[in-house]
Amino acid sequence: MGSDIGELFERREAEFTHLRGQTVAIDAYNTIYQFLSSIRQRDGTPLKDSHGRVTSHLSGLLYRTTNLIEAGLKLVFVFDGVPPDFKAETIAKRREVRRTAERDWKEALATGSEDAFKYAQATSRLDSEMVADAKLLLESMGLPIVQAASEGEAQAAYMARNGDVAFAGSQDYDSLLFGAPLVIRNLAISGRRKLPRKNIYVEVKPEIIELQTGLDSLGITREQLIDIAILTGTDYDSGIYGIGAKKALQLVRKHETIETILAELGESIAYLPEIKEFFMSPDVTPNYALKWKKPDESKMSALLCAEHDFSEARVAKAIERLSSASSSIGQSTLDMWG
Repeated sequence: MGSDIGELFERREAEFTHLRGQTVAIDAYNTIYQFLSSIRQRDGTPLKDSHGRVTSHLSGLLYRTTNLIEAGLKLVFVFDGVPPDFKAETIAKRREVRRTAERDWKEALATGSEDAFKYAQATSRLDSEMVADAKLLLESMGLPIVQAASEGEAQAAYMARNGDVAFAGSQDYDSLLFGAPLVIRNLAISGRRKLPRKNIYVEVKPEIIELQTGLDSLGITREQLIDIAILTGTDYDSGIYGIGAKKALQLVRKHETIETILAELGESIAYLPEIKEFFMSPDVTPNYALKWKKPDESKMSALLCAEHDFSEARVAKAIERLSSASSSIGQSTLDMWG
């Protein structure tokens, strides 16, 4: 979910032709949840194999990632590690949201409501078997994966700050809080998309956000941006009721620090020092190797076709496209270490 601070930053649309050859550290969980949410049948049921196992995430990773590689992007997928202790309440709330959505979805299906798909999207869950399959698929596609010590966005931002990747890729804005110089959005959903519940189509393009340019424009520091995010609510706190990003910006400009603001408002935020410190200096994996390899056709076919009932013809075509695109980009001969 992340922090709702996007309206404070200018987002510059980018063409894929201008991104060719750029390396992007993708927040894997963020992207996989997008696939689980959007790749569904008309009644909201996710794609499944003959054993009833969800495969929407594998479909997204195969076909949409192949599209990005054909566009010339060099992708690294970063997987979440152990969340900080103060995220426990948020995780519990998300479980409750899913349970409620599952109930509403069943009721919508029973009544024929057009809201069924919307409720279904909120039921998405990711288990350890799905994560293992996602990693296996990406590795067999020849893409490097990095296991984060904690949050994937924090790891991606760390890699971007080190210059090992050009962008941190995520739909959320937390990468900015973690200090990523450049964040790119909409990679997994670019193209012609139908607006929810409307017969209207729009062209979605990648968007680039520059952290320092945004901070300079707002006249604040990164630490103050973190204060703004905490006031509006993050993955680690619910924020202060009635305060959005623009209001929080006004308060920070006036009072400078969140501690002063909270004292003025007579409010408090649990784990405030720990949350601020985590955004400024998160737990990361400092050593990682980034290697791009040729796709392994046999491993991809075994996982997708033999194990999960994907169409052999469609997978073979995707592998052909992927192999061609990988060759055109060229193999990386240098290991990059963070």
